[in-house]
Amino acid sequence: MIRQQSSIFQFMSSSASSSSQKPSVSTITTTMAVETETELETPLRGTSCWHQWNKQAFFPEPSFENTTSYKSALKQTYPRLKNRLFSRSTDATELITLQQESKQPLQKCLTWWDLTWLCFGSVVGSGIFVITGQEAKKHAGPAIVLSYLASGLSALLSAFCYTEFAVEIPVAGGSFSFLRVELGDFVAYIAAGNILLEAVVGAAGLARSWSSYLASMIDSNNSDLLRFKVDCFADGFNLLDPVAVLILLVCNGIALSGTRRSSWLNWISSIVSSCVIVFVIIVGFVHGKTTNLDPFLPYGTEGVFEAAAVVYWSYTGFDMVATMAEETKKPSRDIPIGLVGSMCMITAVYCLMALALTMMVKYTEIDMNAAYSIAFRQIGMNWAKYLVSVCALKGMTTSLLVGSLGQARYTTQIARAHMIPPWFALVHPKTQTPINATLLVTTLSAIIALFSSLNILSSVFSFSTLSIFMLMAIALLVRRYYEKDVTPKNNLVKFLVCLTVVVASSIGITAFWNSNGRGWIGYVVTIAPWFLGTLGMALLPKQRVPKLWGVPLVPWLPSLSIAMNLFLIGSLGYLAFLRFIICSAVMLVYYLLVGLHATYDVAHQNQEKSNKEEGP
Repeated sequence: MIRQQSSIFQFMSSSASSSSQKPSVSTITTTMAVETETELETPLRGTSCWHQWNKQAFFPEPSFENTTSYKSALKQTYPRLKNRLFSRSTDATELITLQQESKQPLQKCLTWWDLTWLCFGSVVGSGIFVITGQEAKKHAGPAIVLSYLASGLSALLSAFCYTEFAVEIPVAGGSFSFLRVELGDFVAYIAAGNILLEAVVGAAGLARSWSSYLASMIDSNNSDLLRFKVDCFADGFNLLDPVAVLILLVCNGIALSGTRRSSWLNWISSIVSSCVIVFVIIVGFVHGKTTNLDPFLPYGTEGVFEAAAVVYWSYTGFDMVATMAEETKKPSRDIPIGLVGSMCMITAVYCLMALALTMMVKYTEIDMNAAYSIAFRQIGMNWAKYLVSVCALKGMTTSLLVGSLGQARYTTQIARAHMIPPWFALVHPKTQTPINATLLVTTLSAIIALFSSLNILSSVFSFSTLSIFMLMAIALLVRRYYEKDVTPKNNLVKFLVCLTVVVASSIGITAFWNSNGRGWIGYVVTIAPWFLGTLGMALLPKQRVPKLWGVPLVPWLPSLSIAMNLFLIGSLGYLAFLRFIICSAVMLVYYLLVGLHATYDVAHQNQEKSNKEEGP
């Protein structure tokens, strides 16, 4: 670690001595990334304590040394909150300093091939087989293809933002680390806490769906066949599901055994399911009729966007793959190919599958519960429904596997920052995987999956993912246009005004759409400020230009991502907003009692250490 930091300081010193200008941040970041890739291939030096189970391992900060120190820390809550509220991390902190908390490095073993299939396995689950038929019949008709295309574009814009950050800051924290660098500790904590909660609950819900799907294959009339009813428990929690717990343990056990092994199993199973998907598309086009596509827009453009808000969830999961950046061999090459390439491929697959279904069956005759299975039966291929069932089960299994990898790495980076006990950041010296973090998310998911029914879990979804994607687009704009102590104050004010106009006009567009306003004047009034705000940003000088890989057409694409994600957020019901507010409130209580004081202590310890090193 000392050698790493010294090399960076030497680089900065030599650059400064050779030029009157200081080296660019992006150049320094590139050097740090290269140093990290080479140096962290060997275990971090220091006393390993991953096996320890004591107070010091969980709460090593001075504020928790004893009752007196904790009471003193609580009295300083307001000034500490004021200090940390907008305190931003740095690329160097995320790349080097925080990784020392894990004692061992994560294994760098992934290539663009692995990332492509990890993304495919995480995103392509059972949703495409269920949601397509429902939305084609209820909202979009044959134009469900356009719904998938619109949602795919929105997801791709978010993937662009993730890719630029992951290339420049290849760490395990994903959006948590990226938001922490650009928007500060507090925003990153609330955002990451919500998405981690959604991921854990989502894994529990997916495990119970896996159990229901398997039961339906055995007995199509009883999806609760593999569950046990306990009468003394409340409704919604009285159907115990040991099969859901078992599949979670299996998937998380594979994730614990090693990243390379997990990736290998994932891409083999994903290739098998790809063959089934290709079969579905070919059969659909061979047996389909173009007359079934008429009328193409039976519910109008409103139906297309209503369906797009629902099918969007078929694209979620790629953000978990972004957390694998720290384990990627060549982030500057592998991440753009893996993330952006796979999302383009998935969008094409979804559109072709939707088109195949609506060509095989008239949209008014689609079975909403088993669209593809019934479609095959209608063309005399009843046996093909078993291929669809196996492919759906495989999709749910790989989604659980990749989700387990991503959730554990989110948790690892949050623990490295001391927002939760750093014991969860430790990496196993043999498997080089975050064992404690994986066990934490496995235990939580298994407990929820055992007791909670699907209808209970379904109400705990939606808001977080879209809000994270929106914040990532904002963070990218901040990264490009603002650099502390470099950006002139007047340029900062102009940037903040333009950003505020973009966000406010995006909310206005969403509100006007949801008010059933259809007049063109209303859209001109709301879209024009968005265009002018984005144009204003485009005229401002950029403070950073990515050296390795960057989002094209900045600020237009990030601004469009903000608008599209806010538009989809507006389509959610009030329960999603209520859930987000309640969960954020609970997280805020924990942050004020624990997380704030731990991160404050660590930040000041690092500052003191930095001052001592700079003194000589």
